[in-house]
Amino acid sequence: MSKEPLEPVDTDHLTAAIGTEIGISPWRTVSQRMIDQFADATDDHQFIHVDPARAASETPYGGTIAHGFLSLSLLSALAYETLPPLKNTVIGINYGFDQVRFKAPVKAGARVRARFFLANANIRPSGWVEIAYDITIEIENSKKPALTARWLTLSQLQRVDKAS
Repeated sequence: MSKEPLEPVDTDHLTAAIGTEIGISPWRTVSQRMIDQFADATDDHQFIHVDPARAASETPYGGTIAHGFLSLSLLSALAYETLPPLKNTVIGINYGFDQVRFKAPVKAGARVRARFFLANANIRPSGWVEIAYDITIEIENSKKPALTARWLTLSQLQRVDKAS
């Protein structure tokens, strides 16, 4: 999806937002084609993901479901669409997850979105900023979310030398 880039925020704005919901992504459809492509990329062709007829007759889901890791992998795109970048970032990387829980299956054709809560932001003296987001990926018209996670990212800030 292409869209206008979000306006960057500074570290003061970031730290002031700790403990708040900072964004809700647009809805995104998880199509069977997307599930099939993920199966090809990961060599995970379990029938519950790639065989709609068999998944409909042999599972309680009524059809195929997305891989849990596919749902998790959507966070990068959902974050890009939702979260403003940090000013003066040279590079941003995934740092990992403290916790991931898959709560409900995402059926092929379902729409999902992410809610981002800023749990913490640690501005290191090295110029790196460690950010912790509490994430919920919601499934449209479902009481249970697809997953919850604490997502850690690192951003390296450009060093700005102050004139003396």
